[in-house]
Amino acid sequence: MTYHVEMSRRLTLLALLAVSSHAQWLNFPTPGIPRLKDGKPNLSAPVPRAPGGHPDLSGAWMHDPVSIPDLQRFYGKSFVDDALRTFSPGMELGTQFQYAFNILLDFPPATSPLRPAGQEIMRQRAHANTTTTCNIVFGFPLADLLSEPIKIIQSPRLTAILYEIDNMHRQIFTDGRPLPGEISFPAYLGYSVGHWEHDVFVVESAGFNDRTPLDLFGHPHSEALRITERYHRRDFGHLDIDTTIDDPVLYTKPFTIHVPHTLLADADLFEMFCNENEKDAAHMQK
Repeated sequence: MTYHVEMSRRLTLLALLAVSSHAQWLNFPTPGIPRLKDGKPNLSAPVPRAPGGHPDLSGAWMHDPVSIPDLQRFYGKSFVDDALRTFSPGMELGTQFQYAFNILLDFPPATSPLRPAGQEIMRQRAHANTTTTCNIVFGFPLADLLSEPIKIIQSPRLTAILYEIDNMHRQIFTDGRPLPGEISFPAYLGYSVGHWEHDVFVVESAGFNDRTPLDLFGHPHSEALRITERYHRRDFGHLDIDTTIDDPVLYTKPFTIHVPHTLLADADLFEMFCNENEKDAAHMQK
C-alpha cells in the first residue's frame, strides 16, 4: 500500500531529527511530590486538587510506551525490523505509543472509516515525496504519541499544554467562552476550549488547517476536523487521555483512542531544535 512508502520516509526523517531526552537533567526534586520512605515519588498517592476542587493536571507526562513485542503483534515483524534499523538514540523504537504509526490500528482494513477521498490524499502524498528534514509539523494528537513528553500547566482561566517535540504549545481557554462556530484562520493546532465534567477535563478543538497528519502512516484530516479530549487523573501519577477524532469529510464515523500517561515526577521537558547541527538535508536531496 502507498502509505507504507510514506511511512518509510517519515521513519527516516524522524531518525534525523535532533535528539532530545526527558531524563532528569537537573538534580532538583520537584516540590510538592508525595514520597515513599525511600524518597521515590509515590505515584499512587491521591489526586492533587486545584483551588476550586477540580483535579490539578499540572505536571510533565509521558504516555506509556508500547513494547517491541506488541509492535510486532500490531504491525508485523518486517515493519519492526525496518524501524529498528531507522530510529536513532533518543527515539528508539518502543518509546512511541502504538497509535503513533497508525491511528486506525483498532480497525481491520475492511472496516476502516477512511473515505476514498482520504485514501487518495494518502496516495498523492506518498508519490509527491515533498517531505524534507525539519519541515514536518506533527500537530496533535500525534505530538503526544511519539518519543517526547508533554507538560500541562493548569490555571483557573487557561490551561496550556507544552510539547517537547518542536517546542510546540497549545492554549485551552477555560474562561467560559464557547468554541467559535466559524474560525477565519485555520491553524496547525486549531483552537481549543475546555470545561469540567465532574473530575474529567473535557477539551473541544476545531479550526484546524488540513496540513498535519494524524499519524506516521500519513492518515489525513480536513479542515472540518473536530477533536474532543477527555483528561482523567486517576491518582497522583497516572493520567488517562481519551481523544475522539471527528472528521465527516474524510472519515465515515468518529473514532477514539485511549492513551494512558505516567507522571515524570522529577523530570521536565527539554528544548528541541531540529536545525541545530543539521547536516542531513543536503544528503536527502540526492
